[in-house]
Amino acid sequence: MTATELFPGLPDPEARPEFYDGVPMKRGLAWLIDAAVIGVLTALAVLLSAFIAAFFLPLTVLVISFLYRWVTITGRSATLGMRVMSVEFRTRYGERFDSGTALLHTLGYTVSVAVFPAQLVSIALMLITERGQGLTDHFLGTTAVNR
Repeated sequence: MTATELFPGLPDPEARPEFYDGVPMKRGLAWLIDAAVIGVLTALAVLLSAFIAAFFLPLTVLVISFLYRWVTITGRSATLGMRVMSVEFRTRYGERFDSGTALLHTLGYTVSVAVFPAQLVSIALMLITERGQGLTDHFLGTTAVNR
């Protein structure tokens, strides 16, 4: 099966490289922005809970991170950091993510972060594959492209 058959709605990286240029670096920078936003949201949750959330800090960060990513990706197929970096996710058919795809992508991301070797594989795949796809992207047939 050819790449065109696997990804019928996505631009060919050889014919239209501008869609993929710099995307791995932009995703890394977007991750840093998102981590900062999640940090602020977590601090607010701790304050608003009268510091009770601090007793469950790892769980608080996990829940806030998961919800933040799912909601923002559902909204415009990109987290806030990705929007700043002008990158968005697309399905194999070139469509923006719906809520279900955003949920699956967020779940895959969360698992890959929890299992460190999977995160390393995901980063390596983003750097060496022609579409800059991470591990979750490979499973779902999705990718990030320049807007």
